[in-house]
Formats: sequence, structure tokens, C-alpha cells
Amino acid sequence: MQTKLKALKVPVIQTSDASACLRITRQHASQVLGRLAKANVVFPIARGLWAFTDSADSLTFPEYLTAPFPAYISLQTALYYHGVISQVPDVVYAVSIARTRRYKNQLGVISIHHMAPEFFFGFEVVGEHQIKIASVEKALLDILYLSPARSHLFQALPEVELSEIFDIIRTYDMIKKIPSLRLKTLVTKRLEVLLQRKTY
Repeated sequence: MQTKLKALKVPVIQTSDASACLRITRQHASQVLGRLAKANVVFPIARGLWAFTDSADSLTFPEYLTAPFPAYISLQTALYYHGVISQVPDVVYAVSIARTRRYKNQLGVISIHHMAPEFFFGFEVVGEHQIKIASVEKALLDILYLSPARSHLFQALPEVELSEIFDIIRTYDMIKKIPSLRLKTLVTKRLEVLLQRKTY
């Protein structure tokens, strides 16, 4: 059964996928996956979602967690991926048009943050599993966009080392797509403060 499931070559297995692959009922598939979890072959990342222990990659999890809504890796996680911050984030951050929610699994924490559909863009698709990751410009703007949130997670401006890859004109063009005038103004002001640090 383990071999058949691995042959699906997906980063996250849904119980329904296991049911179809093994040609068993969904309830039986859940029991099979539960036994595989006890044997440390898979582990649950959310209800009905499982990852293989030996090949799990947290960056692939967000879109499965927010389905049927899309998601992309952003914020500090994307900035670290692009090498503009040095500290490894202890949380995998993503944005989605789905609601804000936090998930915990044996690899760590996945933190999903809601984004207005009009501002959901600015990512590239990378790797075998087609992971969506924000550009440097969009990851930075996403932090500024979320800075007024009640969680206060993104109030502090990040210490970034922006280089020639940072496109200021593109960044200001992205800001124009923020639907809220108040938020657009706030993001612009906070970006200007960041750029005055002359770290790029």
C-alpha cells in the first residue's frame, strides 16, 4: 500500500486520493493512513491531509491547506528564500484568498494570511511540485499590507538587504492594485520609510 501511495508522486496525500488509488472506501483509507502514521511513514498536516515523513516539504503544504482557494509562499518565508533576510523564519508564511488560519504539524507551523483577491498576484512557480513563491517585491509589500492586522505579526519593518534585483518601479505599480485607499496610502508610507534605510 505504501508503494502504491508513493507512486502517486504528490507532496500531500488526501484521504480521498488514497481511497481511489487503493480502491477501498474512504473510511478504510483513513484507517490505512492512520496505521502508516503510527509507523511514522506519513503524518497528518490537517484533517484528511497527509505527508510522507521521508520527503515532506512544508513549502508544498499551504495550497493543500487552503484548497479550493489558491495560496502562495510569501512574507518572511519568501524573503528568506530570495536571500534578502538572513534569519531563518521559524514559521512557513503564506497568503491566500482563504481566511487567515494557523496550522501545526510535526515539521512546524504554517501560517496562512488572508489577502484581498485584487492583491493576490506577484508570485513565480518553482520546483517539481510547482510551489508558488512571491517575488521579493511582492513578499515585502505583503508584509506592509498585513501590518495593520490585529495580530500585530507584521508591524515591525523587516531588516532587509535589498539588491539590484529589487525593482522599485515594479513595486510602486503593484501598490496601485491595493483596493483600499487607506491601506494603499499606509503601504506607500511604510515602503518609503524602508527605502530610506538605503539598504539596497
